[in-house]
Amino acid sequence: MTQRRLEDISDRNLALELVRVTEAAAIAASRWIGRGNKNAADGAAVEAMRKAFDTVAIDGTVVIGEGEMDEAPMLFIGEKVGQGGPAMDIAVDPLEGTTITAKGGENALATLALAEHGNFLHAPDIYMEKIAVGGGLPDGVVSLDAPLSSNLKNLARAKGIDVAELMVCMLDRDRHAETIAKIREAGARITLISDGDVAGVIAVSQPFSGIDLYLGSGGAPEGVLSAAALRCIGGQCQGKLLFEDDIQIARARTMGITDPSRIYTITEMAKGDVMFAATGVTGGPMLRGVKREGAGAITHSIVMRSKSGTVRYVEAHHNFAKKNLGI
Repeated sequence: MTQRRLEDISDRNLALELVRVTEAAAIAASRWIGRGNKNAADGAAVEAMRKAFDTVAIDGTVVIGEGEMDEAPMLFIGEKVGQGGPAMDIAVDPLEGTTITAKGGENALATLALAEHGNFLHAPDIYMEKIAVGGGLPDGVVSLDAPLSSNLKNLARAKGIDVAELMVCMLDRDRHAETIAKIREAGARITLISDGDVAGVIAVSQPFSGIDLYLGSGGAPEGVLSAAALRCIGGQCQGKLLFEDDIQIARARTMGITDPSRIYTITEMAKGDVMFAATGVTGGPMLRGVKREGAGAITHSIVMRSKSGTVRYVEAHHNFAKKNLGI
């Protein structure tokens, strides 16, 4: 396959194929919105996404997925997906916001990212400290190395506003209590979310979201997906893996992570030409949720690519009688 043909596949066909994959996962998960069963919602999304990958013209390897092979029946780390084509690494979260879906909340997404082989950080399934801001700001305006007060002052200065006008997004977790107190002491405001930190990170790139800074610890796999999204849509982020014991450190070394204290930049987590796709399961500031209507559904998705900077929103009307979407 020539380089030109690889570019043609990526530009002309792959974006829509990736959206079809996230659409299938979102529609399958939507059947479980508000039913109080997060495991059933997640399982439906995983199964539908895995089946949809069979139609994608890539030779894909899952590097961020549902866990190790002995922990996950499908979309496990190392699993091969696709019907053949250019070699690609894949990061997936078939249902980002399982609890949100179970409770009928906002901002649950079906997400995936794709890059050429070797371009994603192989992050273990542990916590990662994250910090992220949107595009159009000076490089290094915030950093995990800097004190919180300095990050808030530097960001406010770069945006031409007072610290009191900043809105920080964080997961509502007990482990963040000290940081929350310091943010409020500094005068900034906080939006606390129950789940869905990929959507939380992406929100910093959306002017209408009102979010200026994302901060705190969440899943490392979601950190890689977030980095992939910001590479495409614009923004800065850093991540630092949070190891609990030597066993986790030893496992990370088998995945190529040699420095447990390293702070990863956005391009170290997701480098090269990256594509990202997401479909709303439940509605939020960026995407509308799945709207089921009798024998069909309407989905709202985003697909973007770092190389071109193109961001596409896709509204699709699905007829269940004519295709199997894992419903």
